[in-house]
Amino acid sequence: MNAVVKPELESRTASFLSRTHKLFINNEWVEPESGKAIDVINPATGKVFARAAAGGAADIDKAVRAARAAFESGPWPSMPPIERAQLIWKLADAVEAAADEIGYILSLDNGMPMMMAKFAGALGTARNLRYMAGWCGKIDGAVPTTAEPNKLAYTLKDPVGVVGAITPWNFPFAMEADKVGQAMASGCTLVLKPAELTPLGAILLARLVQEAGIPPGVINIVTGYGDPAGKALVEHPDVDKITFTGSTATGKWIVQAAAATLKRVTLELGGKSPTFIFPDADLERAIPGAAMSVFANAGQICVAGSRLYVHKKVFDQVVEGVSGMAKRLKVGPGLEPDSQMGPLISQRQLERVTGYIESGKTEGAQVVVGGGRRAGEGYFLNPTVLAQTHRSMKVMREEIFGPVVCAMPMDDDDLDRIAKIANDTTYGLSAYIWSRDVSIVHKLARKIKAGTVQVNGGVGLDPAVPFGGYKQSGWGRERGRDGIESLTETKAIGISL
Repeated sequence: MNAVVKPELESRTASFLSRTHKLFINNEWVEPESGKAIDVINPATGKVFARAAAGGAADIDKAVRAARAAFESGPWPSMPPIERAQLIWKLADAVEAAADEIGYILSLDNGMPMMMAKFAGALGTARNLRYMAGWCGKIDGAVPTTAEPNKLAYTLKDPVGVVGAITPWNFPFAMEADKVGQAMASGCTLVLKPAELTPLGAILLARLVQEAGIPPGVINIVTGYGDPAGKALVEHPDVDKITFTGSTATGKWIVQAAAATLKRVTLELGGKSPTFIFPDADLERAIPGAAMSVFANAGQICVAGSRLYVHKKVFDQVVEGVSGMAKRLKVGPGLEPDSQMGPLISQRQLERVTGYIESGKTEGAQVVVGGGRRAGEGYFLNPTVLAQTHRSMKVMREEIFGPVVCAMPMDDDDLDRIAKIANDTTYGLSAYIWSRDVSIVHKLARKIKAGTVQVNGGVGLDPAVPFGGYKQSGWGRERGRDGIESLTETKAIGISL
């Protein structure tokens, strides 16, 4: 097909793509109760290329019951932590061995360039799983001091139980495997409902879970639509915890639905992240860093630096540099070897993003570059830079989730005022600072209300670093110690000796 795809890889995945996939429950492939299927569309062509099972409430119930049985009895609850770690390592090895296949399928399923899908989606996932394996056996309690003699108190960290995970379509395989790894490391069992737009990565993951020898019922995967499958998972009385990554609107509904059973909830939601470039910044790094923070994965990134604030001394230079990158980026199908940015996920998403661009133009924004879709089939949109934007514009206040950046000059050096600009949003997921001045960096980072502040490129989504947001960007944290402990309950034990 293309130089980036070897013929044997195409041949190996042909049978995978040709069949209607089943649900993965209790380590078995089962038909959905409804007998219905999801048509999976390749966003680079707009055409159906695969089919997945459309699970419903009855299938979710079956999966939850399998997860509960595995949590309460059998090998999983009595398995030594080191053996859990070995299973996660086996899963990581299986992911690494299948990296080419994962990259190929994800590129068709999501639209991202295959190399990005392979290295970030597969090899990066294997690395993250190995990190999570290291937590097995290290989830410990404490011994609080007490002034009373002949008394002892200590705490234990128990796994929360059955976890319901709902994942988005923008980085499907990586996010699905992250939630699997964290659940296994904490000793929980899991029911995963992936996004209906990108179900194939989760199906691949289920196959690898089976290959790794993970006990029945520990990991269950039900593909299907948000309603009924996702709804049934959130409302199920035997689910102890929901971990959700997706839109703020859906996150708010989950909070309301979870209230009926008071199940624990972790939410990683939307963002409207600011990027600040100061005049002393290393512009050779800052310009591509600012550009790709919003153009990578066609801007379908929750931490996209979509509000670009640049000091007036270097504003023209930065906007010219970011616009130049936007012009040079090769937009095309993910399987083309020179593609740097793929399509948006769907026709609906394309209409949403172009609608925001038109809204910006109506309110007075200037389109410096881009602004329109690419001719031909598929859901391609050219990377777009908007200037002459201001805080009251819709494009400045709402999450676009596309390759659109709004550039504005900063005309003072007052960090309190700059922080006020950063915090002038209902979101608080991420922020970016580019400056060589250590004082500016530390002072501003403390003032910004965001879960993550990346400085001069930062560390990216490192598995050891907790990730989550302030305000309407979510509740709780994933990854790192915080992510593991979010899947536990603290039990206090007091003894009179």
